[in-house]
Amino acid sequence: MQFDVALLGGTGIGSRLVALGGKPVHIPTPHGTIRGRHLEYQGANLLLMSRHSAGHKVPPHKVNYVGMATALQQLGVKYCLASAAVGSLRRDWGPGTLVACSDFFDFTGRFATMYDTTVVHTDFTYPFAESVRGALMDTATVEGLVVEPKGVYLGGNGPRYETPGEILYYASMKADLVGMTASSEAIVMREAGVDYGCLAVVTNLAAGISDQQLSHQEVEDEMNRSGEKAVKLMLGTALKLK
Repeated sequence: MQFDVALLGGTGIGSRLVALGGKPVHIPTPHGTIRGRHLEYQGANLLLMSRHSAGHKVPPHKVNYVGMATALQQLGVKYCLASAAVGSLRRDWGPGTLVACSDFFDFTGRFATMYDTTVVHTDFTYPFAESVRGALMDTATVEGLVVEPKGVYLGGNGPRYETPGEILYYASMKADLVGMTASSEAIVMREAGVDYGCLAVVTNLAAGISDQQLSHQEVEDEMNRSGEKAVKLMLGTALKLK
């Protein structure tokens, strides 16, 4: 089966993608079996994947990033669009803000790479693929949805949230968003030859910027509110890329 585009759903989106239906797919790789669903959607063959697995059981530092990238590489998938629930380091980007990520800092310490035993240096002039980001912005225009065209994502290891001191430091580096997954995915997908883009959904203001303590419940609540828009954007983008 030749897939046109992979859609990778994070918190609040993975379950929505699974609910679209399709047939279960199991992809054996040297790094474990990757599970997804094959969905035929308006003439496109889509591979739907849930980052944290069914029931949101896999924490961000345990996600099989290399396995997912290897699976897409084996299948010859050219494009992957992911969603990411993020905290915002900008007061003007409150909950519900949608962002097409354009750059990243990787502070995860995971050292995720496809090249653990060979010396390969990969160019990251465009950390998120311009092909996917452009298709995402075109889809937003067609759908009449506001998506910020650029944003710098900072990846932390998690699963804990950041401290106010960390957020202050990250803000001084001109990071706009903070999350726990997309930087690792961007690295391995680029190394695997897959054009990767990320639609970030702001669920809360980050620690020290928000006046309230953070909780995963507020993340889930915002994704429930914004999830339908995010999925519409992801499906529309997939059709432009196929």
